[in-house]
Amino acid sequence: MRLIGTFLKRALQLLLMLVLTLAAPSLYVETMCRGSGEPAPANPLSSETRPEIRTLLTYPEWHIVHAYDDYAQVIDQDDPHDFGYLRAIAGYWSSLCTLTRASADLGEIDGPTRQLVHVIGVSFTFEMLMKGLYEETVGRVATMIRGPQQTRLDNMSALQAADYAAFLQQVPWYRYDFRGDAATLNAAATDAFRDQERAFALGLEHLTRAAYADVIAQAVAATGFDDLTLQMVVTGLTPSQIEAVEGVTILRDVQGGIEVETPRYRELTGILAGWADQGATFLDMAGNDQIMFTAISETEEFPDALASLRRQGYEDTRHVFLVPVTSLAEALRRLDANGLTLEHIHDY
Repeated sequence: MRLIGTFLKRALQLLLMLVLTLAAPSLYVETMCRGSGEPAPANPLSSETRPEIRTLLTYPEWHIVHAYDDYAQVIDQDDPHDFGYLRAIAGYWSSLCTLTRASADLGEIDGPTRQLVHVIGVSFTFEMLMKGLYEETVGRVATMIRGPQQTRLDNMSALQAADYAAFLQQVPWYRYDFRGDAATLNAAATDAFRDQERAFALGLEHLTRAAYADVIAQAVAATGFDDLTLQMVVTGLTPSQIEAVEGVTILRDVQGGIEVETPRYRELTGILAGWADQGATFLDMAGNDQIMFTAISETEEFPDALASLRRQGYEDTRHVFLVPVTSLAEALRRLDANGLTLEHIHDY
């Protein structure tokens, strides 16, 4: 009984330490990352508006997308234990802190958005900690037994990681076929110890994600899906240039521009970059006059960037910029001259 009591005590202590570890970043952001700005009055031109602060607070979700892309890039040539799991976690919370401070200039963070960024942050932190713990111990030993030559499932898991990272660019993670990846690994595994270890460890990871995804999908279905389109006002383009883009609809003429409806997320980045190249100017986006985008460069710091984050596996840096909507097209046209490559434009 004494041994059982000691075991339970140690288990509770470890659980408490885990809870405190997961909660600490959220508590820090909520108490130490406060801005002092004042939102400017809004004069929306678009018929349908969205909260301007969302352009900043969409980044935490995209940081997770970028982390999976970094992971896929690392394991394309190296092993999972070479990925910086703690670095990915630190990047999430440091960027959230910076953007939370900057949000004071755009408005109050609404409750659901605040809850979302903390819930996904805690979930991401837990996943990275568990995966890092495994790969730095059992996973590392398995690679030592394997030797320097990667096995079939090392290569296959790298391809799956790349597919997942690409999938996340436009589609919510919970729609991914995790069970299919687990089955593929299991079917392709040879008798080699590393393949058996990868099939078991990654298969368990995929099946756990699949079960969690089912819960999230049901919750999203019950509360309703987010709007997949965005309204904006653009000038400098002819109606035929606008209508040439698939998924774009002209709504009406308004105050020197044309109000249009476009797809959101990754598709929007390509559309706005293409229109900027054609000489467009954006007058309003979803009723807002500020918008954020990320760009990549070999330079580690950029004077006007809200944040600069070194990418794993790429040896370059992601920079986060907040600009007036009316200056976005010109900023996009100047990227090449500034040694920058557009990554993503964050809508609302």
